[in-house]
Amino acid sequence: MTSQNSKRKTTVGVVDAGVLAYTAGRDVELDRALLEADCVGTAAHVTMLARMPKECRVLSPAEAHKVIAALVALVRRAKAGNFAITLADQDVHLAVERNLTAKLGDLGKKVHTCRSRNDQVAVDLRLFAKEELLGVLGELAALADALNDFARSHAAVPMVGRTHLQPAMPSSVGLWANAYAESLLDDAALVLAAFHLNDQCPLGAAASYGVPLPIDRQLVSDLLGFSRPVGNVLHAINSRGKLESVILGALTQVMLTVSRLAQDLVLFTMPEFGYFVLPEAFSTGSSIMPQKKNPDVLELVRSRAARVTACQTAVLDIVRSAASGYNRDLQDAKEPFMEGLAMTRATLRILAPLITGLGVNREALREGFSPEVFATDRALELVAGGMPFRDAYHHVKEHLDELQNMDPAAALARKTHLGAPAGLDFAATAARIAAVADLVTDERAEFHAALADLLGTQWPVG
Repeated sequence: MTSQNSKRKTTVGVVDAGVLAYTAGRDVELDRALLEADCVGTAAHVTMLARMPKECRVLSPAEAHKVIAALVALVRRAKAGNFAITLADQDVHLAVERNLTAKLGDLGKKVHTCRSRNDQVAVDLRLFAKEELLGVLGELAALADALNDFARSHAAVPMVGRTHLQPAMPSSVGLWANAYAESLLDDAALVLAAFHLNDQCPLGAAASYGVPLPIDRQLVSDLLGFSRPVGNVLHAINSRGKLESVILGALTQVMLTVSRLAQDLVLFTMPEFGYFVLPEAFSTGSSIMPQKKNPDVLELVRSRAARVTACQTAVLDIVRSAASGYNRDLQDAKEPFMEGLAMTRATLRILAPLITGLGVNREALREGFSPEVFATDRALELVAGGMPFRDAYHHVKEHLDELQNMDPAAALARKTHLGAPAGLDFAATAARIAAVADLVTDERAEFHAALADLLGTQWPVG
């Protein structure tokens, strides 16, 4: 039996204290990251309510202005560390409503008209994700730029190309680093696709089925700087969780690229290779071995890549068995979603200066070449002289002694076709990187301008 003393009063009724703690979960902590999004979503909603037909208008324009001023003040309070979400609030939505009611009285009680926490959290997460994905794209472009600059600076430095981790063919540091830059640019296309999918406004869906008042969902979408509203109100709520999994899927590809980069660097900075030297700041020591310089950052990149993949898997598993309409299961998709975004962004930020400060050991790289590395090049030379390829293949295989004294630099210089060591188009890569960076600048400026117009003050709020 539940005793009366174990019950807690909340905005939406009296709830058993244990049930309240269990159902609120970590929202009291996690929702702090959604405070600004919830406030701007509420500002757009009350602006729309004040523009409804007079016969059913919920708020006057003057009342909407008061609410927006209180919301801006609330954002400033939060930035100053003077805002808290309590367990009785359950989440950021009811915390904002509580604060508005405390300041504005009955006016604060009106802001939830024609809304549900279902479409509130959906719009909050999309606004949050929009800003975060722009951050991901900007940081991805910065890392790709660092890799491309590193590749350009060491374009002609010979490096053994490997398959199965075994020496294979002559390659270069430029080819190696530029390959990762191009991989990140392909990943950026996936992140951008997720960004555009996210850039739709679900507000006005309410509890998944719309409301019997003539709300203007297009207006709310425009006020919040979205490209368009989600068309179907049930889909607006059903897309929760699935959208997060799509975003995490794009982030997983980013992390896959940087995890392989990290693995290469762990190997190639080992004394047995010695191709590269990590910057001093990115090498940690041992508690017992004075001489150690460990690639802890790179090892954690590999681990964080696995964790971002796990975040996507968690969200997929949460969503896959949910029936249509809102289900509370979706609350548990919030934490892995936020965690995956945070880990991806932190990883991109830590790797850019690491690449910029990476040392190159030209002597060790050249010493990595054994005569056998030139076997394929020699076979193709024989083909150019008229020998059938398979005959040239067997000739070289049986006469590996002919490969002594081959010059790695000369071998690279002969590979001039598009994308080969001497045919890399660093300018084209740089142009693709600049296009991503410019897109981030333009999208962020447009987004922030819309929110500034909505609130009547600069955005982000100072």
